[in-house]
Amino acid sequence: MGDALWTDRLALDTVRSQFPVLAQRIHGAELAYLDNAATTQMALAVQDAMRAFEQHDRANIHRGVHTLSQRATDAFERARSDLKRFVGAGPDHELVFTLGTTDALNMVAHGLSTAGHRSAWLQAGDEIVVSGLEHHANLVPWQQAARRTGAVLRVLLPDAQGRLHVADLRRLLTPRTRVLALTACANATGERPPYEALFQLASDAGALTVLDAAQAVAHGVPDLSALACDFIAFSGHKMYGPMGSGVLVGRRAALERLEPLRYGGDMVAWVSATEASFAELPARLEGGTPNVAGAIGMAAAAGFIEQIGRDRIDVHLSALREHAAAGLAALPGITVLSAHSRTSAIVSFVADGVHPHDIGTVLDQLGIAVRTGHHCAQPLLEHLGLGPTTRASFALYNTHAEVERLLAGVAHAIKVLQ
Repeated sequence: MGDALWTDRLALDTVRSQFPVLAQRIHGAELAYLDNAATTQMALAVQDAMRAFEQHDRANIHRGVHTLSQRATDAFERARSDLKRFVGAGPDHELVFTLGTTDALNMVAHGLSTAGHRSAWLQAGDEIVVSGLEHHANLVPWQQAARRTGAVLRVLLPDAQGRLHVADLRRLLTPRTRVLALTACANATGERPPYEALFQLASDAGALTVLDAAQAVAHGVPDLSALACDFIAFSGHKMYGPMGSGVLVGRRAALERLEPLRYGGDMVAWVSATEASFAELPARLEGGTPNVAGAIGMAAAAGFIEQIGRDRIDVHLSALREHAAAGLAALPGITVLSAHSRTSAIVSFVADGVHPHDIGTVLDQLGIAVRTGHHCAQPLLEHLGLGPTTRASFALYNTHAEVERLLAGVAHAIKVLQ
């Protein structure tokens, strides 16, 4: 089977050469890295951009009058502009650099539920709606926000196939609904919910909307200019960029509602011995020295994705997912989660009578890297009547030949383990 993203073998080799980690052998077999939903590999173009900063421009930003500080500041702010453009942010949006998606989502949940110089958005009796598809990072912070404020946490449950429905949200919304927090793609199943319609419904009801885009940022990138979304969070390490880097993009009016999560340097306008006034956005939410190299790396990763072509990547990943889902479903005793999904890079499955950890171990011996477990989405898998699963997830450098290796490896594992 051919690889739709690449017109010939030379093009495939050129792109894969950007990821030298893929050239190694694991237990004597060529590495097939299929754990991209956890972390994508980092492109050489991204490493080069970060290395250039560290070797030539490394300095603290916003504080120095010397040349290196000014160059570092310019590079940091240029990265901010590039990433805003990447997600379609407009003049009414601002981008805040964070440690990653988890940090960004905690920033929102904390900021809306902690009373500071403004009254908290969430009050006792208010309602927070999260979906049943969420990663723990978009669930636990809202649990804590509800506990802090006395708000009520409601869950928009998926159907038996793992799908969310607009009609179910319509029944769940009330005049007290203040937040809808939702994933752009369920990391445990590959389900892509109709978040556009769900957000529009919640926004029309007066709720703030929060999108966890960690699993969509490397493909199917949400376009904020066409979305009723107040906050969107994603990470560098899911988009061929560095770990420990991420962003929160939000409407300025929504970001202004957030009480800062971190207090200290560079986020204040003035300080006395007894009080302080906070700086304007985005500095108000970026206390302390930021990961400047990480910001530069994220912007370089966005540029790398755009150079390859978002549409081309989307088509390629959807084809890989469809190939894997169909092949796995044809194996005896295999159940594929969200088998209907067509716009995902994740395929998750369970095998009758075989534990996912054992499948993962056998696949590793064959040089195939997958993820096993609950994928930080235990409530979803329990709702679907499942335990841990085996998850394969794809990136632009993966091939249909690797999917065939996965299918053969799973068939071998089942034969050995059952």
